[in-house]
Amino acid sequence: MALLLNIDTAVDTASICVAKDGEILSVAKNESQKDHASWLHVTIKEIFQKIHLELRVVDGLAVTCGPGSYTGLRIGMATAKGICYALNKPLISLNTLMTMANAATGENSNLLCPMIDARRMEVFAAIYSKELGIVMEPAAITLDEMSFDEILSKHTVCFLGNGSNKFSAIKKHKNAVFSDLRPDAASMVSLSEKKFATQEFTDLAYAEPLYLKEFYTRAK
Repeated sequence: MALLLNIDTAVDTASICVAKDGEILSVAKNESQKDHASWLHVTIKEIFQKIHLELRVVDGLAVTCGPGSYTGLRIGMATAKGICYALNKPLISLNTLMTMANAATGENSNLLCPMIDARRMEVFAAIYSKELGIVMEPAAITLDEMSFDEILSKHTVCFLGNGSNKFSAIKKHKNAVFSDLRPDAASMVSLSEKKFATQEFTDLAYAEPLYLKEFYTRAK
C-alpha cells in the first residue's frame, strides 16, 4: 500500500487529505475559494508537520482533474505536478464527480448524481451506480424542470454537490433525493489507493484539467 497526498481544489471548498494504506491521517479544508492558491502550499507544509512526516516520503499524489472551477483546477493540477516533478513521484488524476459519488455510496438511492455549479442554471454532472459504474458520462448540462425525468421514472437518484441546490428548487419528483453531503479530499482516498495499487498513473508531461466546456471571458 502507500502514503498518498490527495488534493482537491475543483470546487468552492478546497481540501487536502493525507492517507496511509487507505487510513486517513489528516484532513484540512479551506472555505474561501479566492484564497485556494495561497492556502494550498502553506497547508500542505503544515499538515505534514502535524503528522510528523516529511513531504518527500509520500509515495504519490492524487488530484481532482475536473470538472470544476477553471481556476481551482489549474491551482490543484499545477501544485500536484510541481511536487511530483520535484520529488520524482507518480501523479494520479481523479474525476471530481466520481470522487463526489464515492462519498455518497451510503445514500438511500439506486443511483448517484453529483453536480458542480457552473453558474446560471448550468451544472457539471454525471450519474453513477452505487458501485461507481458510469450510467451517464460527465457533461455540462443546463437544468430545467424536465431534467433527468427519464431516469427518475425508473430509479431513485441522489443529487448532491453545490450544483444540486438550484436543481432542488425546480425539481419535484418522488424519486429525486437531495443530499446536503459536501464531499472533500477524504472521498478521494479509496480511489487513489486503488489506482496506485494498479499503477494507473498520469503522464506528468501531458496531465491537464478536464474542463468539459471552453472558458469564455468578455473582452474589455
